[in-house]
Amino acid sequence: MPSKILIIGACGQIGSELTTKLREIHGVENVIASDINTRKLDLVNSGPFEIIDAKNFNAIKDCCKHYNIDTIYLMAALLSATGEKYPMEAWDLNMNSLFHVLNLAKGSTIKKVYWPSSIAVFGPTTPRKDTPQHTICEPTTVYGITKQVGERWCEYYHKKYGVDVRSIRYPGIISHKAMPGGGTTDYAVEIYHEAIKHGSYECFLSEDTNLPMMFMDDAIKATIDLMDASNEDLTIRSSYNLAAISFTPKQIYESIKVHLPHFEMTYKPDFRQAIADSWPSSIDDSVARKDWNWQHHFDLDAMTKVMLKELKIKYLN
Repeated sequence: MPSKILIIGACGQIGSELTTKLREIHGVENVIASDINTRKLDLVNSGPFEIIDAKNFNAIKDCCKHYNIDTIYLMAALLSATGEKYPMEAWDLNMNSLFHVLNLAKGSTIKKVYWPSSIAVFGPTTPRKDTPQHTICEPTTVYGITKQVGERWCEYYHKKYGVDVRSIRYPGIISHKAMPGGGTTDYAVEIYHEAIKHGSYECFLSEDTNLPMMFMDDAIKATIDLMDASNEDLTIRSSYNLAAISFTPKQIYESIKVHLPHFEMTYKPDFRQAIADSWPSSIDDSVARKDWNWQHHFDLDAMTKVMLKELKIKYLN
């Protein structure tokens, strides 16, 4: 029997592309997308879709029963920058949705759960260079706090109840398909859009802010690779470190200028600078590479070529 998959938060930046890829792999009818609204009509119309509030336990439970779901991807969350504006809403959504899914998996036919964490679990006391898998986690944002607490609950439910829950600490994610969702690393998506549309960009981080980043194709690949990995090979049930590339706003600017010589960028750091300064500049993901053979494919220049090519099609054709 093929897996029956429910994606909660399917209209988000990662969820939308993950849904498309999973439908290619498992068949459209076996991947049920859900979100609180229908803002992405192409995704809504491309296969089974349900309006579900991730904070509503009964709605999730009923959907799982109706479609005989055995695998859940919980992608709904309020991200770092938005979470600082609405801290209680971020706590409510990010934590209660996770409890709902973990409790469903504990006592039903749900065989496997995916829940994303983030480099936001780290803080100013964390080693910033080559941040190890096991290290100090003292996050300074509400988003980071929810991810840190969520990691502990995932590990607890695995050890206590045998829930097969899997997680990745995503770095900043860059995509030409989905617009940013309120994260501190959003400049690395916005800069490409503004380069094509206006030829200039005002960056909300300083030019030398080095942060771990990843092209969306690699992020989707990592997520699916982890979910496909043998249960016996996994040694981490909190969340795996994941890395691909690290760069500064100045470096991404220089990468774009190779293709768009007239592109200009200025810098005006705002409240997100303090958040970025509390995060690592590079990540040691050797455990993921050992446990489930993780490998990334895109470096900065390869990513820039794809981003500019696709956004030119989007805006100039």
